[in-house]
Amino acid sequence: MNIFIETIVSTDPAKRDRSFYDISKPLAAKELLANLRELDEFRKTTPSLYDKVRAILFLYAGFRFFLQESKDVPAVGRISYAGFEDLLARRFEHAISTFLHELDVKGPSATLFSALADSYHHLSFQILADQVRKSVRSSKGNQWMFRVGHQAEHPIRIHPRLLERPDGSLFYPILHEQTSVRMDLTHSGWSDIFFLGMDYPEGARVINLSIDLGVFGRDKDIRPPLNAYVRVIPEPVLRVTSIDLNTSKDITDLADLFNFGNDYLSLVKAGIIASGLIPPSFEGTNQSLPEILARMVAPGMGIELVTKVNDIPKGSRFAVSTNLLGSIISLLMRASGQTKNLEGGLDEPERRLVASRAILGEWIGGSGGGWQDSGGVWPGIKAIQGTFAQPGDPEFDISRGTLLPRHRVLQGEEVHPEMEERIMNSLVLMHGGMASNVGPILEMVTEKYLLRGSRETLARQQTNEIFDNILGSIREGDIQKLGANTARNFEGPIKTIIPWASTFFTEELIRRAKQRFGDDYYGFLMLGGMSGGGMGMFVNPAHYEDYKVRVLELLRETKKELSDSLPFAVEPVVYNWNINPKGTWSTLRTSTDALMPEQYYAIHVSDLVKKDPATISYVRRAEIDFFTTHCEQNNLAYPLLRTIVSNLFKVSDPSTQGNRGAENEKADRIKKENGFDYVQHEDLREELQKGRIGLSRNRLSAETTIEDVKPGDVVQFDELPDVTPRGEHAIRTGKVAVMSLAAGVGSRWTKGAGVIKALNPFVEIDGRHRSFLEIHLAKTRKVAERYNAVIPHIVATSYLTHEPIRNKLASNQNYGYTGPVLLSEGRSIGQRYVPMERDLRFLWEEMPQETLDENKQKVREAGRQSMIAWAKGKGEGSDYVDNIAAQRFSPLGHWYEVSNLLRNGTLARLLREQPQVETIMLHNIDTLGADVHAAALGYHLASGNVLTFEVIARRIEDRGGGLARVNDRVRLLEGLAQPREDDELALSYYNSMTTWIQIDPLLALFGLTREDLQTGDDARLAKAVRSVAHRIPTYVTIKDVKYRWGHGQEDIYPVAQIEKLWSDMSALPDVKCGYIVVPRQRGQQMKDPAQLDSWVTDGSKDHIVSLGVFS
Repeated sequence: MNIFIETIVSTDPAKRDRSFYDISKPLAAKELLANLRELDEFRKTTPSLYDKVRAILFLYAGFRFFLQESKDVPAVGRISYAGFEDLLARRFEHAISTFLHELDVKGPSATLFSALADSYHHLSFQILADQVRKSVRSSKGNQWMFRVGHQAEHPIRIHPRLLERPDGSLFYPILHEQTSVRMDLTHSGWSDIFFLGMDYPEGARVINLSIDLGVFGRDKDIRPPLNAYVRVIPEPVLRVTSIDLNTSKDITDLADLFNFGNDYLSLVKAGIIASGLIPPSFEGTNQSLPEILARMVAPGMGIELVTKVNDIPKGSRFAVSTNLLGSIISLLMRASGQTKNLEGGLDEPERRLVASRAILGEWIGGSGGGWQDSGGVWPGIKAIQGTFAQPGDPEFDISRGTLLPRHRVLQGEEVHPEMEERIMNSLVLMHGGMASNVGPILEMVTEKYLLRGSRETLARQQTNEIFDNILGSIREGDIQKLGANTARNFEGPIKTIIPWASTFFTEELIRRAKQRFGDDYYGFLMLGGMSGGGMGMFVNPAHYEDYKVRVLELLRETKKELSDSLPFAVEPVVYNWNINPKGTWSTLRTSTDALMPEQYYAIHVSDLVKKDPATISYVRRAEIDFFTTHCEQNNLAYPLLRTIVSNLFKVSDPSTQGNRGAENEKADRIKKENGFDYVQHEDLREELQKGRIGLSRNRLSAETTIEDVKPGDVVQFDELPDVTPRGEHAIRTGKVAVMSLAAGVGSRWTKGAGVIKALNPFVEIDGRHRSFLEIHLAKTRKVAERYNAVIPHIVATSYLTHEPIRNKLASNQNYGYTGPVLLSEGRSIGQRYVPMERDLRFLWEEMPQETLDENKQKVREAGRQSMIAWAKGKGEGSDYVDNIAAQRFSPLGHWYEVSNLLRNGTLARLLREQPQVETIMLHNIDTLGADVHAAALGYHLASGNVLTFEVIARRIEDRGGGLARVNDRVRLLEGLAQPREDDELALSYYNSMTTWIQIDPLLALFGLTREDLQTGDDARLAKAVRSVAHRIPTYVTIKDVKYRWGHGQEDIYPVAQIEKLWSDMSALPDVKCGYIVVPRQRGQQMKDPAQLDSWVTDGSKDHIVSLGVFS
């Protein structure tokens, strides 16, 4: 029997839990491929969800980590563009069929196997998402919401008590829901992700607490942090207000309600729909919202919903969004008669229905979470465990477990009578300030569970023991045992299963806390999916209040040191907190108590003052008048006025929590210090606005012939002639230097957060987190020590990165590298522009785009329409200024990082101090495998090339250009310049950007000599740079930047910037260029943190570590 199929279907745990890696390693490539083809047929026919998904992930891993990396498989091949289009459009089955046909017709290649691996990976998570949706739709209590087709069938009616006004009162009652958040003591290795609970219910075990919060040093009270309010209004609209997001809207039609990308109210809208108030089956029906409201409430009447989160920073890991959804759903279910009681708590079946609908709401709104996340709806301390599917469950005969777990509130002998008090007086809860995307981590968890890596499987077994220990400590009242086990959980299973759950920031906090708190430190607690945001530390209860102060100091100190290298979204905070004993709870406010929170009025008055008073209903005017009296009596008048003024006149810049004028001054200083060219900037703006440059104009003409290179156009790294001795001699005699390009902030690496990528400590090596720059210096150090040589290492910087890199190198003694380290400071910056509508449409509608899951795609498309409206409203082609100063500018592309060497004196200094240097090896900061390799250097020297570029065999993820014959001339072609979308996939090789540069011929191209550099005539040097710059294409690119506001809220905006790119030097006819095809581990680029796990699994990390000497 096929060993993979046997592993999947076996009921014997010894076989079922075999590691995919262990059973694949002994198989030769041909045998493995045959087994995988057989497995592909099996996965199409099996009815079991588990068998199907595990088989698909086996297929992914087999192609990705074994066949793709096999020496017996040709490295170079082609990817069918038809299959690629299917992959982008989420037609994964079609893509797989196309690629397998290509395999049968054209034979195997690592390139083709990469496409198959990517297709299977996407397919596995599509199937899981579809099953979650199906289970949510099919769960009891939800089915009717997908069956009711017309308002005449809609069973929902507003609760009669919400229509009753006391005698003499103008105001309708307000129903107020207060909900806690959840804080988990253990999630047993992310066992609350849906598939794990559905397949392994006995191991899906969570302990979480429902807690109320206040920010230490800010809030006087500790309260349920989530609030939702509902009332009827005498207007036929759905009026929704989010106080924490400072926004309000009157929804008048269904199209707006189901549009989740045109405002900040997507979560509130999802809650309205998931509650059944406006069921999901009404989407796209064009029914009249006022008529639906008339049926539910009364003719001419509507409903107002208000939400308020007590300023909990984003990334708290308390599942704020899911519990807010739960709060909204619970409130609206009460208001529409779907619960037994209008006020008070919920019973267990009602809580389970709320939890189920919260999952539905996340799906509708395009977000996601685990099944424990709505735990704040329940009271106290809960043990939440997966359950086996029974007849009648929608999961029966599909998976072993159910989508929803069982919640057991611990009570009686299960909880020591003093334990709640002991936890509340020992656990310091905090937000470290980081807000990272946990989505990729949850995918990794699913992969590792199904592939059963031996270390990860052992770690998962350990989580079960730790779960029992934590339950025991709660029963025994032993706070030190509790802290020891949460710390063991983090250091052992969590970091073993997903090393990326930790960060350098987290490790530093723990190290310093242990050092400073001594025996009073009991243990660390990671909250939610990863650390850096919401976290906790158990300390000696005798000094609890003192330690809250000390932990806050520790957070601020560590964050300040690391703010240039890690993506912090907010200032760190420590919380005051209590365990909530009631769960979600509702009260009815009537008569003069029927008022919304004071911030509500500040938002609405700011809008109402712009309207004709005659158009405002009398009830609204009377309510505001009454509230002003209330303000006077409760000393709220000044805060109310201050908020109204801020909303009306937009004085404060929420992205900096300061004054916009200060950021403008910083921006002016950046321009002055970096030689900003105002004339050039205005010329470029005119070109952009008139359409002479732009995304479509980046492309070469449609008549351009683009062909793949011929075998003789490149030289293979492993077939280089015997030139190693020549390279070794050049290294020993000090003739080579290294240049790391570190001027950028890696937009993809931190999703536009503006962090210096070179300094980002992203991977642990020898027990310490290391940055990109440290790894590069460690490689140079190893080569220098091996050859007893002096190798200067140049680091190209920019206005964004220069000072932080200089300070980091100084404080870390160049990471132990004793050779010369020179910083080449950037001398060229560009002001970013608000993009042109035509460029945004070209990017999103004409260029290949990966389609998202159905609901996420709807959110994306609506968001893109909003971004186009934003660009038009701001002024297309105007300066982008709505952000902190640093985010308004960009380097002008890596071509200038090389030319800056000529203008800023760095090359002159290098040649003055090391006149024997003749060659520079230039590389991107994220090309981690590039080092001074004697064979590559020897080939470059022997070839007589001015520039020798290193390229790698293409894989599906390599996007952005490649090596081509352009009108029969061999050159590197940027993706931006490709005349047709399908050109790129026809190119066998991808540009690694690593370039061997001969200094003197390059200077000659600029019309310069070494002596000219020493003279340092700035005007002549500038003229020399311009003489070549005008021969290099100018590209318009669209980059994402983060705009931060409020308490960690983030918006991502597209901005236009101008770039010249180094690879276009290969198009100059008077520059002799050559191309070496190097191994993938040498040339691959690390662009996205989601690559990290595969980078470890395929051995790339170990290879990189072997290249360096680390302090």
